Amino acid sequence: MTAPEFSHIVTLAEAGQGRAVAIEADQAARAAIARRLGLVALGRFAVTAEVRSVAGGIAAAGTIDADIVQSCAATGLPVPATLHEPFDLRFLRDASPAGSSEEEVEISDADCDILPLEGERIDLGEAAVQTLSLALDPFPRHPDADRILAEKGVLSEDQAGPFAALAKLRGQDQS
Repeated sequence: MTAPEFSHIVTLAEAGQGRAVAIEADQAARAAIARRLGLVALGRFAVTAEVRSVAGGIAAAGTIDADIVQSCAATGLPVPATLHEPFDLRFLRDASPAGSSEEEVEISDADCDILPLEGERIDLGEAAVQTLSLALDPFPRHPDADRILAEKGVLSEDQAGPFAALAKLRGQDQS
């Protein structure tokens, strides 16, 4: 496994009774994160969090703030965005699911933000990068995408969809 691009280790001892953490990725880390996540650019990536020890592990709650540029899914044009994403994570010793690896495990929404505690420490930076990856728009669209596609002769969903032919027939009946 390769080293994370943006690592910030917090130990169980450091979390103790609670600790504020504020970290920001430098240019090299932002470039590496952008490559990993398939971003055109990552102009700013900052994390603020409160970490504290909890029964069985560490809790980390805070926000990530990022200025990103993604490629439009339809045109490839740059789509800038500013993200402000809260997170509330629990890193617990007994977070691994019970049962065999072939067994299907059902989890609730509350379980989605529970991660395994590895040793007596967490990597808050890596958790923040993973939070960023989940916050990205999976299909970013440039504001001018529809116009650009229309100029290139690409039909919209309304023009090419399954009901477009019916709409044309309906219009012919009324003439």
